[in-house]
Amino acid sequence: MKVKVVSHILEANDRIAEENRRLFDKFGVYVINLMSAPGAGKTSLIENTIKEISGKIKIGVIEGDIAGSDDAKRIKSLNIPVVQINTGGACHLDANMIREVIDGFPLKGLDLLIIENVGNLVCPAEFRVGENIKVMLLSITEGDDKPLKYPLMFQESSALVLNKIDLLPYTNVNIEKIKKNSQALNPKLKIFEVSCRTGEGLNKWIKWLQSLIK
Repeated sequence: MKVKVVSHILEANDRIAEENRRLFDKFGVYVINLMSAPGAGKTSLIENTIKEISGKIKIGVIEGDIAGSDDAKRIKSLNIPVVQINTGGACHLDANMIREVIDGFPLKGLDLLIIENVGNLVCPAEFRVGENIKVMLLSITEGDDKPLKYPLMFQESSALVLNKIDLLPYTNVNIEKIKKNSQALNPKLKIFEVSCRTGEGLNKWIKWLQSLIK
């Protein structure tokens, strides 16, 4: 019974996600669902991305958090259209939450919409929201065991951004192990090693991102 109920929930979510996707396609907006654990650096990655490509690509952001609006305020300070979704306890965004905010969101004229999901390595991978692709951000300080502990997140993502590589000398993390196990789960996974603090590696991420926008 429980499996059947979960299946119905996902099927209903997928129907709304398809509606969202059709609306995004109508306006020609490319959508990224950005996922990670709390504190991995999603908002920092978005900030750095905006600073690099604003003026070339028009970006909007949807921020998802259980509570609070600090991340949305950081994005708004960059003069970027942003809306905050507080889930009130839910550990992920779903398609209906996105649907409720996009009718009033300025999609017209946008090239790229980044949806920053709630910090969680499990649930966000299961729920489509209408995105073109999912991107996972992993801080190297989280350890090199995460691909094997949370395989679905890596399997569902088109790209993996390994953040905080400037801290690598101060950890015992094996970054090659992360990459090897990630690509064993998903051979097509693109991997970018970056530091949102120093800017290292961000140029490769930005170049790839720009290649997605038609």
